[in-house]
Amino acid sequence: MKFLLSLVFVFGTVNSFHLVSQPHVTTTKLSSSLNGFDVDDRRSFLISGLSTVATTAAFWQQPSPAFAAGKSVNYNAVSKDIAKLIKDDPDKGPTLVRLAWHSSGTYDKASNTGGSGGGTIRFKEELNHGGNAGLEVTAVKWLEPIHKKYAKSGLSYADLYTLAGVTSIKELGGPTVGWSSGRVDQPVEAVTADGRLPNADSGKPLADKADSDHLRNIFYRMGFDDREIVVLSGAHALGRCHESASGYSGPWTPTPTRFNNLYFSLLKDLKWIPKDWAGPPQYVDAPTGKLMMLPSDLVLLQDKKFMKWVGVYAKDNDKFFKDFAETFQKLNELGTNGLTPTEWA
Repeated sequence: MKFLLSLVFVFGTVNSFHLVSQPHVTTTKLSSSLNGFDVDDRRSFLISGLSTVATTAAFWQQPSPAFAAGKSVNYNAVSKDIAKLIKDDPDKGPTLVRLAWHSSGTYDKASNTGGSGGGTIRFKEELNHGGNAGLEVTAVKWLEPIHKKYAKSGLSYADLYTLAGVTSIKELGGPTVGWSSGRVDQPVEAVTADGRLPNADSGKPLADKADSDHLRNIFYRMGFDDREIVVLSGAHALGRCHESASGYSGPWTPTPTRFNNLYFSLLKDLKWIPKDWAGPPQYVDAPTGKLMMLPSDLVLLQDKKFMKWVGVYAKDNDKFFKDFAETFQKLNELGTNGLTPTEWA
């Protein structure tokens, strides 16, 4: 019980963590403690003791405030509060998508560990992973007041972070992504080791086969195929790289707060050259030098199996939206179980 009590005070969400064994009375001690009582005293003591046991058992069977997925959360209202953040500042949207992506992208199908289900990206131990640079002081911080507002009704961090991702995509002009509730926050021990997220560059500087091998290693580990790797890369239509976070610099598209297939058409149709600067190797568009691509983007053109899907999505925005919605939902649900399909928009 000491462990359970500590969980109640450390975390602020409602949980479904139950005591496995029920409290019980040791009859030897009880008989001993009754010596010297008359019959009425013994009867009163027994009634009082059984009442206490029942009360204690009932208490520990209630969801404690550490972990639970809420059954009474108004997810439509939560989504509206997230949407207001984005309406007030559209630049927050891409970062919220990144938070949902990175909270989910730690999944390993072989060990069935990681993924969005435990909300572990809220802990500094995971936020300190290289791929999560900057998220603690941006997306996680922005969402904390919303979590506090709905914590008593049972909103988990895990549900909040994934809902923030799908809400942001819709608010920025993208498809409505299916979303399910019921993720149960887990303690810090569930944080996975660093290194499960994709790198922007692997092997030699700039794009080469090492980068395509790396992408496949990372995404195949989660259970994705080549088409899904490419369609998820389309999220780079949103946002930009910041030197203070990743070391890289610049937006992928001229409309970094609009979700569309422009990433694919620009990647395919523009000439990309290595950027001449002191930072990590990346590419800029030859015509203006204002847009950028990472080595892990350019390798989608070099690998024939990837390139096939770049061409498909560059031509067909509707297909991109459809495939992205399906694949992003799959990403958000990796490693989870018992979720409830939920209307949120």
